[in-house]
Amino acid sequence: MNKWELRQVDVNNAFLNGILVEDVYMGQPEGFIDPSRPLHVCKLKKALYGLKQAPKAWFERLKDVMVVKWGFQNSRSDNSLFYKWIGDQVIFVLVYVDDIIITSSSDQMVQQVITNMQNAFALKDLGKLSYFLGIEVTKTASGIYLSQSKYIVNLLAKHNMADCSPVPTPMATGHYLTKGSESVISNVSQYRSAVRALQYVTLTRPEITFSVNKLSQFLTSPTAEHWEACKRLLRYLKGTIHFGLHFYHYGNMQINYFSDSDWACDKDDRKSVAGYAVYLGLNLVSWSSKKQAVVSRSSTEA
Repeated sequence: MNKWELRQVDVNNAFLNGILVEDVYMGQPEGFIDPSRPLHVCKLKKALYGLKQAPKAWFERLKDVMVVKWGFQNSRSDNSLFYKWIGDQVIFVLVYVDDIIITSSSDQMVQQVITNMQNAFALKDLGKLSYFLGIEVTKTASGIYLSQSKYIVNLLAKHNMADCSPVPTPMATGHYLTKGSESVISNVSQYRSAVRALQYVTLTRPEITFSVNKLSQFLTSPTAEHWEACKRLLRYLKGTIHFGLHFYHYGNMQINYFSDSDWACDKDDRKSVAGYAVYLGLNLVSWSSKKQAVVSRSSTEA
């Protein structure tokens, strides 16, 4: 909303930067065996790809550099978010393994952090943010637009639905999915794979959140009816590939919250499905659709 620049960098061989605090040993690698001590092993000082300690060692190394050396603070709400105030200027660094997004109220601060990172780690400056973890970022005259067109195209191709006929709605109206008495389909793994992929699509497609939540309730024993509903959702995405989230520059910073419930409409267990949407000005920033948990009597009384 302040029209800050968004920059992206990628750390080369990130896990190799991690410093191990545990004692980890490995056999001498082929081609580098000491002929005078062939039975000796190597003690690792730094992490290697394949070690279970590698991801944590890399993040701790990055965190140490960001917080101790450069004076950043770690966000309490998101451990992967770092921020720093210098006077009235602020900079944010968001980390996902080796992919990093940087934004600030000052372009000079962004460039300084990128320069510092280049001195500390081998990295690629990818320029302005355009593609991050399967999400396409497009700058528009009124803000930025997030979509997952490429991800959806690949998802349709994976399930042999690239040429399917689109439908106008995610689910059939007036039709409620239940556990049913039909036998479980043979392609259970395909159903699970499709639904899990659809869960990732909800990052930019809030209108399918309810449908994906419903399909997720039958992962253990999906029937032909559930698979047809899943394919219908894929057909809906086929016709709306370029839909996404638009974040606008203009508007106020007022927070508006909307919520609703279907009031025990689940025919299997009579639980309610509740949903909410949170707007910051004109921008949808948080949403959910999930079945409500059972509240114990003791908790209710308390």
